Amino acid sequence: MSLHAMEIRELTDEELAEELTRAKDEIARLRYRAAFEELENPSLLRTLRRDIARLKTVQVERARSEESQVG
Repeated sequence: MSLHAMEIRELTDEELAEELTRAKDEIARLRYRAAFEELENPSLLRTLRRDIARLKTVQVERARSEESQVG
């Protein structure tokens, strides 16, 4: 899956929140499966963690830019 920063920045705030929720749900599901069976693609966990970090980074950047515009 792996989202790129350019793709993430094109998302609206609502889409960004939805994508973050989806990624968190997916990583939770994979971690649960990993506890009971071997995953087909264990590197997917790493990819999802990085996607979540990218999504959160863009959210923080947007929040900070809104603060600087208001303040």
